[in-house]
Parts: sequence; C-alpha cells; structure tokens
Amino acid sequence: MEVAPAAAKQKAKKHIHLFYCSECEELALKIAASSDAIELQSINWRSFDDGFPNLFINKAHDIRGQHVAFLASFSSPAVIFEQISVIFALPKLFIASFTLVLPFFPTGSFERVEEEGDVATAFTLARILSMIPKSRGGPTSVVIYDIHALQERFYFGDDVLPCFETGIPLLLQRLRQLPDADNITIAFPDDGAWKRFHKMLQHFPMIVCNKVREGDKRIVRIKEGNPEGRHVVIVDDLVQSGGTLRECQKVLASHGAAKVSAYVTHAVFPKQSYERFMASDSSKWQFMQLGIFLVLQHADFLLLIILFLAAGPGDQFAYFWITDSCPHTVKAIGQRPPFEVLSLAGSIADALQI
Repeated sequence: MEVAPAAAKQKAKKHIHLFYCSECEELALKIAASSDAIELQSINWRSFDDGFPNLFINKAHDIRGQHVAFLASFSSPAVIFEQISVIFALPKLFIASFTLVLPFFPTGSFERVEEEGDVATAFTLARILSMIPKSRGGPTSVVIYDIHALQERFYFGDDVLPCFETGIPLLLQRLRQLPDADNITIAFPDDGAWKRFHKMLQHFPMIVCNKVREGDKRIVRIKEGNPEGRHVVIVDDLVQSGGTLRECQKVLASHGAAKVSAYVTHAVFPKQSYERFMASDSSKWQFMQLGIFLVLQHADFLLLIILFLAAGPGDQFAYFWITDSCPHTVKAIGQRPPFEVLSLAGSIADALQI
C-alpha cells in the first residue's frame, strides 16, 4: 500500500480574499503578511454630497467562486452603516463562502435589561448581523474576540455562525518572555472577569478583586489571593475610562505587589482616557528634575523623600498590554510606555482557515 507524502496529508489552505474598512488597513496588511493564503482586496469608501455612502467593491467579478472575508471595525455608530452595506453586499456576489471578522463587538457590555426601559443594544447588533445573506457556501461565519459575555452567542440567529476567539494566547506568549516569568500572579478586577478567563489561566496563582460600597463610594478590595512580592497582571476583556484598573492597581500595590501590569483585549479608551496611564511617567520625571535641583542645593533629606515617592510601585503600571482590535486607540497610543500592542493578525489569519 502506497503511503501518501506528509505534505499531501496536510489540509490545503483556503485562499482568502480579504476586504477591510479604512481604519483596519494596518491590521489587514499584517494579516496578509502573516499568511500566503490571504490576498487583500479593496473597496472605494466614498460619500455623496449629502454624507451618505457611495461605495464600490473593486474586482467584484473576480471573486466569484472564491472564499471572501471582511475585516470590520464598528468604532462608532457613524461608520457602522457603510460597513453593514458592504457586509450585506459581498455574500451576493456568488462567492464560495463569507466570513466577517469583527474583533471588537462594541455593544457587548450592554447585554442585559436591569430595569424596564433599558435597551440591550448587544442584542440589537447581533440581530442585525444575523440577517447577513447566505453565500453559496451557506451561513456567514462571524469571528469575534473576547466578547464581553459568552451567553451573547445566543443573541445571534441560526443564519450566522458566531466563532468566539480570544487574545489570551498572545498574553501567555508575552508573559513567557518576561525576566520574572516565574513570579507572575493573575488578578481579576471582578467576579465576571474571573468567570470569563480563569480557565485559560489556571496554572497561575490568582487574585480576585471586587467592589464594595462604602457610603456613596464603591471601593475596590481584594476578595481572595495574596499579591505580596509578586508581579501581578490584571486581566479583563476591555477598558473604557480605566478607573477600575487604576483602583485595582493601587490596592494590589498597597498589599505588597512588586509590580502591577494589565492586559485587556479591547482598549476602547473614549475621550483619550489612556492618558491617565501615561501621566505617572511625566510626574515621575518632574519629581526627578526637582530631585536634581535639590542635589545642587545639598538638600539630601528632601531628595530621599522625593525619590522614594517617585519610585513607588503604586503610581504606575509596569506594562499595559492591549491588542489592535480598536485601531483608533492603537494609532493614538502606538508603543508609548507602559503600553505594548499584541497584534491579533496571526490569530485572525488562523481563524480564517477554520
């Protein structure tokens, strides 16, 4: 019996024609660079004088019978309509299959009704996406990273196939590269984050924080775990203003953490709220400048006090890891400390082969 060569046994990769929205161009280029099975295609994103979209899908005839994907970013309500228009048009171009990659599902944290009158916009967006037309190959696959609550899969109808991926492997890879990789403890800012991620991180010691009400304030406390002497990494799915992360950081540092870092898959940061995480560096520099001045004035005792305050672990993050699921944030932040961007490009390229 003739044995097939090893190469023949491997499943042939699908050739994917990847379209993308304007703000995802950099991520699309990285995805294409990570796989020779992905070919980038383009769309003319134009507007009429009244502001409504004037769109054109280039090489529409050439993608007949091909596997097609679209990389979306619903960063604001203003851009959703034009992207939805393209998303609904592509499956009708006689393509073999269609995959929508929406790294960040923006309404995911508005998934429940707590009092009569609340509108669960996560359900609304899921219903809209559930109406994407079928391609010749069947229902659309919708790839989403670290959706806020896993039960949101049930918000999607039977005419699409939601595929939920995670950025946690990127974090694990980065943690293994740290010089203190054997001294890492994972912290969760609340029980929801613990439920969402603890099974993927269970080989690390863990800390769970929670918020308790004291009068009119909600105070972050450590519910379980010990940060003393450890490099503690706070893990959550997304960050908005960052207030909770800052409070967790202060509590962990006050309980003896050697370092505090953070990871979120989705760095939303409305109104440039990421700046609050950079302010500590400028403040420290100001302290150091003052310290130099005091050295020149021979004020050694005051200098020691200032250097102590400036070097304290409670006022800054050692690292703040984010992914490129929110392109506007990545463009604004770049790689400015303490931020590091862990790209989803390779993971998305793999997901397109599912």
